Amino acid sequence: MSKVTKVFVHGNPETSAIWSLLVSELARRGVENIVLLTPPGFGAPSPTGWGGTVREYRDWLIGELDSIDGSIDLVGHDWGAGHVFGVLSERPDIVRSWAADCAGLLHADYQWHDAAQGWQAPDLGEQMVAGMVAMPDEQFVEAFSGLGMTAEIAAEVKRHINDDMARCVLALYRDAAQPVMAQLGQQFLAAQPSNGLVIIAEGDHFAGSVEMMTSMAHSVNADVATIADVGHWWMCQQPSQAADILMAHWEKFD
Repeated sequence: MSKVTKVFVHGNPETSAIWSLLVSELARRGVENIVLLTPPGFGAPSPTGWGGTVREYRDWLIGELDSIDGSIDLVGHDWGAGHVFGVLSERPDIVRSWAADCAGLLHADYQWHDAAQGWQAPDLGEQMVAGMVAMPDEQFVEAFSGLGMTAEIAAEVKRHINDDMARCVLALYRDAAQPVMAQLGQQFLAAQPSNGLVIIAEGDHFAGSVEMMTSMAHSVNADVATIADVGHWWMCQQPSQAADILMAHWEKFD
């Protein structure tokens, strides 16, 4: 297996713990040159003066990638995928290859899901994130294990659900209200980043329709890998299949 660095970026409301089962699968197969990046506020403290905008997260990820020596295979999930799309729109040649879910976010017809629209709404958003921070650990674990995380991963994520994350959730989603994502989609298509893979979890109701994701993939000549019978946290539900998919993708460029 190539020594190209494999870089993973997670989203909201998450930490890098979501990758743990997948990383174990990859390590078992000899892939050890893995870097898990933690976006500010989502498992790591946000810096002083951090505004939490789409552009700031894009520039943060560009800085992190520029600090890595050698070639990179980049993988993004949820808003991590959103940050990946932003980076590729600005610098399409910054990585050797990329893989991401949630490509429907970039489609011209995408409408934010109900929770996102709640976070974007004044007052209601503040109430929602306050409720998430205050949620008892057991209730959080039960809710998110039901959505696809394991109980152990959900418990680790809950340790980092705090006021800083709440502030960053509101800032990021409000900055990303439409037409911002549609405009990002136009920039992404104009950049035509190569060597891409769009991962479609068939039960992911946050990412746009399968048709939207497939359309965006085809528009940049990216491959498509579909994982059946999983939801948003496909890497927790099917780590072995996810490892198969990613390794097959990376091997095309070795």
